[in-house]
Amino acid sequence: MRTIEFYKSPSGRCPIETFLDSLSDMQVTKITWVLKLVQELDRVPVKYFKKLKGTDDIWEVRTNVGSDTFRILGFMHHNSLVVLTNSFQKKRQKTPAGEISLAEKRKKDYLSRRTT
Repeated sequence: MRTIEFYKSPSGRCPIETFLDSLSDMQVTKITWVLKLVQELDRVPVKYFKKLKGTDDIWEVRTNVGSDTFRILGFMHHNSLVVLTNSFQKKRQKTPAGEISLAEKRKKDYLSRRTT
């Protein structure tokens, strides 16, 4: 079983919560369902959770709601904690480099402030 945590900036801002607040109830329900799979399944299907190649150990939570595609990026910490850093609505085949870079930057920030 994994624990999911949302990244918070040094000022306390939570980008994932802000993103979820901007979505419809149906979209949030589906994303929450996928996050529950990531939490509870030992082997999450790659359709929902995938490590991104060529990154600093960044993972992608993948959700489709109708014709909308959403991605939440994050990283594994101590093998049982998933820290979600940023999210976006996907409009192209490839994950934007800027989103990956942001996830990597927030990972470094999170780890530098973490005491354990």
